[in-house]
Order: sequence, then C-alpha cells, then structure tokens
Amino acid sequence: MQDFAGKVAVITGAASGFGCEFARIGAELGMKLMLADIEAAPLQNVAEALRAKGAEVATSSVDVSEAGDVERLAQETLDAYGAVHLLFNNAGVALGGLIWENSAKDWEWVLGVNLFGVIHGIRCFVPIMLAQNEPAHVVNTASVAGLISPQLMGVYNASKHAVVTISETLYHDLRLVGAPIGVTVLCPAFVNTGIKDAERNRPASLRNTEPPTASQLAAAAASRKAVESGRLSAAEVAERTFAAIRSGTFYCITHPRILPAVERRMRDILEGRNPRDPFADKPEVAVQKLP
Repeated sequence: MQDFAGKVAVITGAASGFGCEFARIGAELGMKLMLADIEAAPLQNVAEALRAKGAEVATSSVDVSEAGDVERLAQETLDAYGAVHLLFNNAGVALGGLIWENSAKDWEWVLGVNLFGVIHGIRCFVPIMLAQNEPAHVVNTASVAGLISPQLMGVYNASKHAVVTISETLYHDLRLVGAPIGVTVLCPAFVNTGIKDAERNRPASLRNTEPPTASQLAAAAASRKAVESGRLSAAEVAERTFAAIRSGTFYCITHPRILPAVERRMRDILEGRNPRDPFADKPEVAVQKLP
C-alpha cells in the first residue's frame, strides 16, 4: 500500500501508545480516521487534537473482546466513510506471574483483548476489504513475546504467539485468493506505553478478588522497569510500522537486538534442545530467581 491520502484507517487502542501515534501519522498523510478505544475520554482528547490540525476523525467506544462491539465498529466505519483501507488491530493488555498462578479471569481478560480483538478485527473488516478489491493492509500488533517465551509472561506470551500465527495464516490465505491486501505483524520489544498500567481498563467482572502473588508482583515490577527504560518511543515504532506497510514487509521487528534470542529458540527446536532462557544475555530485563 503506497497511497494513503483520502484512504480510511481504522485503529483500535487509539487513545494512547502505538494507536495514538498511528493516528497521528495517518492524519499527517491525509487519511480519514476511525479511532476506537475502551477509554472514552482519552480517545476524545486524541480525536480533538487531530481535528484541530485539520484531520477528519470519527470515534467509537469499543471493547475489542466483544464481537458485537467490533461488528458495530465496522458498520460505523462504513456509515462514516464507506470503505476501509488500513486496519490496525492494536488494542492490547498485559499481566504476568507464574503461569499456574494466573486465574481463569486473567486468561479471559488477556486473551479476550489481545487475541479475540485481532480475531474480531479480521472477521469484521477483511471481508469489506475483499469486496472493495483495491489495495489495503492489515497490521496486527503482536510482540517479541510472540517469537520467544519469556518466563513469568505465560498468558501474554500465549496471546501474542497466537497473533503471530494468525497473521501468518491471514497472509497465506489472502495470497491464496489473490487479494490485493497486505499484512504486517508488529513485534516490538519494550516501549514506554500505557500497557504498563493496563489494569486500569480491566472490567470489574474480570478482576481478581485475591491479592497478587509474589511472582505476579515481581513480574509487574520487572515489566514496568523494562518498559520505562525502553529506548525506542511509540512514535518511532509507529514510523517503522508505516515504513513496513509501504514496503509490504510482513515481520516488523522494531528491536532487532532481540533477534539472537529468537534464533536461539529456533535452534533449540531444530536441534532438539531444551529451551534456553530468552533473556540470558539481557540481565537488565530478566526477573531474578524467585524464592
């Protein structure tokens, strides 16, 4: 996809982080924007700031884990603009801890947003793109946690590995039918975004009644430290993502220093070894051994 002016971009998780920066770049390129987020007030703040700069922006309050919300978003996009050319399945949340200590509610919340948000986006928007039969692109936000399996991140890892394989399958399926639709899976490492405070958006019905365990507290502290020390900004990640869209690049790995860890995992698989610590050479982000 090369021509952005006048085209329609749909962005979930648009009120902060990557989503906000995707919207900024889209507006600078002259795109019409449909911005969606579960946080209504911050979403309106982003929209008003872009409108003040001349952008055409519509908004929708959406919980991407709910099929009906994303179906409504698709219809609202068509009602507002009549088309969709660029889809960012971007909304995401995170939590950690020893995998056997994560509750059923933990799994339901993270998979609902990170995995089913992507599933619903593909299901609702790709058929629209196919019917248009013109260049379009889908960006699914995964993570380097979809390429490696760090300890104390089991629920998040599972959601992001699923996003990677869904994106790969979507790419192959679109090629199978000859569709002019590109796919990019975004796999950043640690970036200072609002995901470190994702609990703020956790539905009351999916909140745990028990206090966090020692491993969950340790994982949260390590994650916050790593995220806040991230050297790449959300704006830089967004710029690299748009570069990937222009070039038709599938894997957008914004932190190439993580690639040795990805290679180790692949070699462990190919050579039949037990998995090695993916953060063995990055003690600054590794969690120390638990008591």
